Amino acid sequence: MEWSGEALVLSVRAHGEGAAIVEVFTAAQGRHAGVVRGGAGRRLAPVLMPGNTVAVVWRARLGEHLGHFTVEPVKARAAALMGDRMALAGLSSVCALLLRALPERAPHAAVHAATLTLLEAMELLPDWPVLYLRWEIGLLAELGFGLDLGRCAATGATAGLAWVSPRTGRAVTAAAARGWEDRLLPLPPLLLGAPADPEGLAQGLALTGHFLARALATGPEARPLPEARARLVDLMARNAAG
Repeated sequence: MEWSGEALVLSVRAHGEGAAIVEVFTAAQGRHAGVVRGGAGRRLAPVLMPGNTVAVVWRARLGEHLGHFTVEPVKARAAALMGDRMALAGLSSVCALLLRALPERAPHAAVHAATLTLLEAMELLPDWPVLYLRWEIGLLAELGFGLDLGRCAATGATAGLAWVSPRTGRAVTAAAARGWEDRLLPLPPLLLGAPADPEGLAQGLALTGHFLARALATGPEARPLPEARARLVDLMARNAAG
């Protein structure tokens, strides 16, 4: 068995003497693991940092085997973000969520494309946190927990939307929610096209965090949100507070 392609490195852990088990994310193969001989060594360790893009060839005798990767560097993205604490925290959160949320060896081409776009923005755009929020919304949709923020779940109205049902992920107008506000999640205006602000970003991340936690708790293996995401949200809050 063999396949090849470009892949985003998600995690690396030592394996035996000098080798490493590397998990990557590709458009066609999804989240996929393999052994890299020498992966823990001085030559390959900088190449296999989470967030980097590498060219990989995976080989195994049978498809269900762990198999081995050979790797070549394509883009050393992690090193470029080392000087930006916020961007590095964002990168860690992205990798951790992909590892925890996506099933192994299932292709998710849309998430893969959106992830590369987000990581490129982290290097170039100061407002990338808003793109990160929208990336989480896209990930939720891919997991079957998509948010419906276009019209009111109770009345069908498209104006005056202010809340989201924590059960269905559907928007609700302020009028329809009257008296039930304490049971609903705020819908930040930035998700309806308004300019971003720290409060709206915090509300948006609370919204996506609620549904990501639900998504990860669904199925035979209940998993909590990764700590890397909590660190990013905390860092964003502290930066906003000045």
